[in-house]
Amino acid sequence: MAPITLGYAFIGGLLPPLIWLYFLLKEDASHPEPRVLIALTFIGGMAAVPLALPLEQYAKAHLLGDVSIFTAWALIEETLKYGAAATLILWRSAVDEAPDYVIYMITAALGFASAENMLFLINPLLDGGFATGFLTNNIRFLGSTLLHVVASAAIGFALAFSTADRPAGRAFAAALGLILAIVLHTAFNMLIINEGASTALAAFFFVWIAAVIFFAVFEVLKYFQYRSPNNNPPLP
Repeated sequence: MAPITLGYAFIGGLLPPLIWLYFLLKEDASHPEPRVLIALTFIGGMAAVPLALPLEQYAKAHLLGDVSIFTAWALIEETLKYGAAATLILWRSAVDEAPDYVIYMITAALGFASAENMLFLINPLLDGGFATGFLTNNIRFLGSTLLHVVASAAIGFALAFSTADRPAGRAFAAALGLILAIVLHTAFNMLIINEGASTALAAFFFVWIAAVIFFAVFEVLKYFQYRSPNNNPPLP
């Protein structure tokens, strides 16, 4: 594989998630997170992709039916993204405000999406299909990358809105958030896999409506978090 092809795939896969990350961090510019932790979370999300691939291949080989396979894939990806954020970041003292959970979960999702996008770009670029690769990257920027953001944000919101709960309550909220993420991820995949412009349009409409709702909720979360000068830190 030519180094230039790998370079194009790397840049093409990395750039769209970094654009999303830029806008995300601008949304929280008044209470910025440590850049080192943001970078660590992003890299952790990327590192989850090599772990997901063999598990997804195993699921594809041993499960029957699209619903079972897509649900398993969503379970694998959402669990690994959450696992990366929880292992590397969410236990740290820097995560001291409710919106931080959403920020770091989305950052992990963008890291995962960037590595996934790189893999999707390699084959078109190897075949000399730069236009196909460019089109694929734009479609994933608008659809699949945003799907990862929305799905992981569901877990982030579950953790954010349960910061005052006891550990058992927070674990229950995290489980509900993970289930919602898996449902959203599976629903999108079931729509996008069906051939035809109408189902593809429905998939993009679905994920963008979810994104609008989630970002509106994020604004509400920030308002209630930052309106008081004395914020209580979340329970560990």
